[in-house]
Amino acid sequence: MVKAVFAGSFDPPTNGHLDIIKRASRLFDSVDVVVSVNPDKKYMFSQNERLEMMKELIKDFPNVSAHVYEGLIVNYAKEVNAKVLVRGVRSSNDFGYEFELALMNQNLNNDIETVFLQSKEKYAIVKSSSIKELAKFGGDISRMVPPIVAQKLKQIYSN
Repeated sequence: MVKAVFAGSFDPPTNGHLDIIKRASRLFDSVDVVVSVNPDKKYMFSQNERLEMMKELIKDFPNVSAHVYEGLIVNYAKEVNAKVLVRGVRSSNDFGYEFELALMNQNLNNDIETVFLQSKEKYAIVKSSSIKELAKFGGDISRMVPPIVAQKLKQIYSN
């Protein structure tokens, strides 16, 4: 059985994230979606809000579960016996960053492989930071995020 981990801040979760999760769920026996916590980073949504949104969004994937973790993702993977880290890549800029991160993770634990899943073209420009900015100014984000995320962003920016 091959277990994979897909980690990110998911602030907020996007349709691009969900596409990677869906595709990873077909490739691996189980997938842990890990809401990463970096105490030095300022998030729009709390870790519990991000986790609850993710749990709602993955409920139809029987082999996918959501968790919160603060620390190195290779340590999480080792703790749960995962052999693969899944990373989504939207562009060559993403690839450069993700490649270096994969090399670092390999140095920390060479038993864990990194698999890159390229973004589908329609999600290539979908970034959480851009979505938040669009939502702030009333832009249409309906094709970029699931409805529950759009609703939460609308609530935040209507106040």
